[in-house]
Amino acid sequence: MKRHVVLTLMIFLMLCSTASAQKLVLMLDWFPNVDHLPVYLAQESGYFAEQGLDVEIIIPSETSDALKLAAAGQVDLAVSYQPQTIMAADAGLPVKAVAPLVVKPLTTLMFLDQSIKTPADLSGKKIGYTVPGLMDMLLKGFADINGITDYTPVNVGFTILPALVSKQVAAVMGPFKTYETVTMQQQGVEPRFFELERYGIPEYEELIFAAGAATLEKKKEAVHGFVLALSKALADIKRDPDNALSLYFDALPEVDKETETKAFALTAAYFAAPGQVSDPEKWQAFIDFSLKYGLIKNTLSPRDLIYTRDNNN
Repeated sequence: MKRHVVLTLMIFLMLCSTASAQKLVLMLDWFPNVDHLPVYLAQESGYFAEQGLDVEIIIPSETSDALKLAAAGQVDLAVSYQPQTIMAADAGLPVKAVAPLVVKPLTTLMFLDQSIKTPADLSGKKIGYTVPGLMDMLLKGFADINGITDYTPVNVGFTILPALVSKQVAAVMGPFKTYETVTMQQQGVEPRFFELERYGIPEYEELIFAAGAATLEKKKEAVHGFVLALSKALADIKRDPDNALSLYFDALPEVDKETETKAFALTAAYFAAPGQVSDPEKWQAFIDFSLKYGLIKNTLSPRDLIYTRDNNN
């Protein structure tokens, strides 16, 4: 009898906790993969629940959706990119970075043709890109710096490998050196790539969490709780990466474990440290680069793009 009462009380408390939890909707930048492992780890470990949060993770239908929907207040948080956030702010979208996820560039200009030795060898060719409003603009800056002329940009979205294998495009701007390299090698394809930061693009934070003005005004404490939960997950990755990966697989049992395991081994070192905040100097360097090469039109301040509780403007 006592056991029945205790069980009933536990169920009641769980239902009450769920009912009172603050809802946050997070949209990813891409299909779920190990780049997002800290999010799923925080969810599986109960860190969001500890902060009184009910976090719904959703997948975009288009790679550029997340930041736009966050700016419009249709989702609370977006996994996005530092350069995209800068360009969005320049276009007048009310978005700010709330925490870094991956703090080094992973993006490459990827190709299969072994005759390509330098970026200039891509002159006169079709070059794909993955994220409209970001990778096409990075391609423009990269081309200007590295002497790629008369190229034709093509939006290939998620279809990176088919576009390269079919020779629809000669290269693609956007694949990660920590993920697409793994998936291609598993399919018997050996990709080659130019790392952007080695060819004139300033180092930047590859993945960040961004929020729109409405969310930062109405759900400030919930966003802070999300960042705290994420920090605990990042600490867990540093302390016990094998367990972190195991919990990720529990959250997403449908993923290819071989691919994700290999990609995680390459990605883990690039995750933000627990409690790490965005680097204003890194953001300023990319703003200066963007102005110089026409990626943005207006002078921006990192202070206006990086959100902190003490700088709520």
